[in-house]
Amino acid sequence: MPPPTRRGLSRVEAADYIGVGASKFDAMVCDGRMPKAKKIDGRRVWDVRALDRFFDALPGGDESGHNAWDE
Repeated sequence: MPPPTRRGLSRVEAADYIGVGASKFDAMVCDGRMPKAKKIDGRRVWDVRALDRFFDALPGGDESGHNAWDE
């Protein structure tokens, strides 16, 4: 997926950007693993830069718990 051409993403776009469904994204926002939206008038948008920072902070990324079945 190419990087977004805009900085602000809708809920569905933000979920797609990090590779999860919208309901999982909602849960991650609620538990603090993903950032809250910015409000522009009545619209909620997620900042791509904030999504990147929160995504980088998620656990994992090493191969210590690698399981071939997960591929």
